[in-house]
Formats: sequence, structure tokens, C-alpha cells
Amino acid sequence: MAQIDHTEMKGHPPGAQTGSSLAANLRLVAWELTRSCNLACVHCRAAAQDCPYEGELSLSECKRVMDEIAEVAKPILILTGGEPLLRPDVFELAQYGHGLGFRMTMATNGTLLTPQIVQNMLASGIQRISISLDGADARSHDAFRKVPGAFQGALRGIALAREAKLDFQINTTITRANIAEFPQIHDLVVSLGAVAHHIFMLVPMGRGKDLAQDSISAEEYEKTLHWFYDRRDKAPLQLKATCAPHYYRIMRQRARSDGTQISFETFGLDAMTRGCLGGTGFVFISHLGQVQPCGYLELDCGNVREKSFRDIWLDSPVFQNLRDLKRYEGKCGKCEFIRVCGGCRARAHELSGNYMAEEPLCLYEPPGVSRL
Repeated sequence: MAQIDHTEMKGHPPGAQTGSSLAANLRLVAWELTRSCNLACVHCRAAAQDCPYEGELSLSECKRVMDEIAEVAKPILILTGGEPLLRPDVFELAQYGHGLGFRMTMATNGTLLTPQIVQNMLASGIQRISISLDGADARSHDAFRKVPGAFQGALRGIALAREAKLDFQINTTITRANIAEFPQIHDLVVSLGAVAHHIFMLVPMGRGKDLAQDSISAEEYEKTLHWFYDRRDKAPLQLKATCAPHYYRIMRQRARSDGTQISFETFGLDAMTRGCLGGTGFVFISHLGQVQPCGYLELDCGNVREKSFRDIWLDSPVFQNLRDLKRYEGKCGKCEFIRVCGGCRARAHELSGNYMAEEPLCLYEPPGVSRL
């Protein structure tokens, strides 16, 4: 699953909020319209396959849920999968969401794009797509995607989007297998004319569990995010660290040492958001209707076939825990950067079984924390 993040969250969750303020915080909804996919990516959180999946939400169910989301907020709606282009009614759903006032985007692997499909995207109100590049060439990218020709297919799709003036961003998941070539991947992204480059740190779930040994170390994680910070004023496109909440701590540490004030003028939307948005500004809906804090944190917060989206968003005990910073455990609960970082809740859950535990790949030791 690729993911788009145009975060516009303008606050950070205090210990308790009213229903109206919680509704206002909803900025992004990622919706797995189908789990079917024509690729077999080694890091796929869903272990998606090129086959039909039973029980996917119907067209009428999807429209009803969109209506319910619109009663709560008008977030960015990310149509994802699997590969969302394998769902026949995807453009009807995009058009319906556009009519409700959502900012419609799509996460696709790019290999299925044709001139007609790109035109359908534009006509249905899709304003941006994301395509993943996890290698600087076909050798490394295709090894990641497990389908020969995936790299060239993605480049063809990117070229079609650029020609049609459809904004596209590139996502890159960083593992030990591609971290050495990340600067080359970034240079490629710039040369392709992307409007943004988003980096994702591997969360070991789905097929990604088999890559656990390929996860980068905490030291490599920190070094990569510092490199990313240094590119902030050099790259001619938006840079965004996603599933990498430490960046928002590093950003403030570096800004402090540089004497730079954190503001919208100096850091754009990065100054107005936090690292992990799961359950606070972001929510994920599975192909079966299960609502989760994010695609990587498979906690059942309610199903849209059984409850209204509003009731799930406002009342889920999991979401209430995530919104109460006093409930965070370990060093995350004692960290002065908790409001802007939050740690990756999915990584904490996968590695410890406790989604409120401290982030396992963070080097930072808050003042006063003893490891004795």
C-alpha cells in the first residue's frame, strides 16, 4: 500500500477534547478500497495478492460511509489498496467524494496507468497521486516489488501523469537494502518533476515481517532523518517524513541549534503537525470496513458496517488512548517532544505487543529518564 500525506493538522491532542474539536482534527482518511494488487511487494503490510478478496465494501456502502465522514469533517481522502485501479468503480467513488468536498487523492503503483486512466483521474476530481519508487534503478526497485518491469511501468505512469499535469508525489520505503542508494533515489525523484518526496520507515508487518532483519537500526534511522533535514532548503519539492515521527523531534533540535524559529514561514506544514497521526488526525478504513489508527496498526476500532463513522471516530477506546498523552508509556510518556513526535505506535505494537509502549527505534533519552 502506498500512502499520501498532505498533513494540515493545526494542533496537537491534549488529554481531553470535545467532540467538535476531535472532528476538526480529522485531516486524512486512507481507504483500502480493495486488497487486490498486481504486484507482490516484499514490504506490503496487507500481503496483497493478485486475486479477488471476499467481503469488500460495496459501492453503496462506500458512498454511505463517505456521507458519514462528511458529517464529521472534509478531510483529504486517499483511495488506496492493494491497487485501487483494480476496483472497477474507483472513479465513480472518486467523483462522489469530490462532490462531497473531500480533497481526493490516490495511491497507485503506477504500472496500470494509461492516458485514458489519467484523464479519468482528472475528470473524477483526483488532485494528486502517489507512486512508490524504492530503488534508483530497475534492479533494486523490481527486487522490492517482486515483479519484473515494475520500475519501467512506474516510470511510464509517472510520465503520463506529468504530461497530463496531474500532480504526483513519490514515496520511498527505506530498508537496509536501499538505504545506501537513497540519495540517488531522491535525485531521481527530483529529476522526474514530482511535487513531493515522502520517506517511510519500514513497519514490520504483513510481508514486511519477513524484512525485520532488513530494518535499519536506530542509528541509521537518526542519520537518515538528519540527511533529510539537510535537504530541506536544497530540494525543489516538498519533503515529508511519514511513519518517521522522530523527524519532528530532530527538526526542533536542529532548528534550536541553528537559531531558526519553528513557524509556517520557515518549515511550512511540518511546523503545524506531529509525527504519528494515527487516531488523532488520521484514520484508515480496511477493505472489510474495519477502522484502524493507520494501515500498519491493525487494531479494530469499529466497523463501518456496524457503527457510524462518527461514533467510531469519537468513541473508540483505542482512539481515546492515542489522544491522551498521559497514557503513553516508557520514555515516550516522559519525553518533552511527545506532542510533536508521539513515536510510531504501529512499530511499538509490532515489536512489543503494546501500542502505547515507547518507540523501539528512538535513540533519544529524555532528561530524567533512568535506564538502571
